[in-house]
Amino acid sequence: MEPWRQPTPPAPNRETMPTVVVIEEDSAMRTLICEWLLGEGYAVQALPAQGTFHDGDADLVIVDVPDLRGGGVDTVRAVRAGYPQAALIGLSTRLGRSLHSDSNPARALGLRRLVAKPCARGELLQAVADTIGAAH
Repeated sequence: MEPWRQPTPPAPNRETMPTVVVIEEDSAMRTLICEWLLGEGYAVQALPAQGTFHDGDADLVIVDVPDLRGGGVDTVRAVRAGYPQAALIGLSTRLGRSLHSDSNPARALGLRRLVAKPCARGELLQAVADTIGAAH
């Protein structure tokens, strides 16, 4: 008689895992956010805030929004043009505590959520799950 064996779980299907692009100026913060997301099973791509954003196949883009004047607006617009189908979550050290996600400026930029930096792991992961769903 063969001993009972626990079935092996199926390998994750990378094609069905939600894909998140993290665009963050601070490399330490970018790395931390990517680790949090990878730990939850999301497929992750990290990009610096300065750069060219291409038309990618992403479900969500988390983007650093330092302010709503100048660079912040330009970055969000470039991300929206590069990832037209993706939902956007903004991260900001200046805006998150004073400007709600459902505010007119956040909506005008196409942000689904606005999260204050620094943020707790659970806070960011909840915003991601609320926006695109959980990875598993």
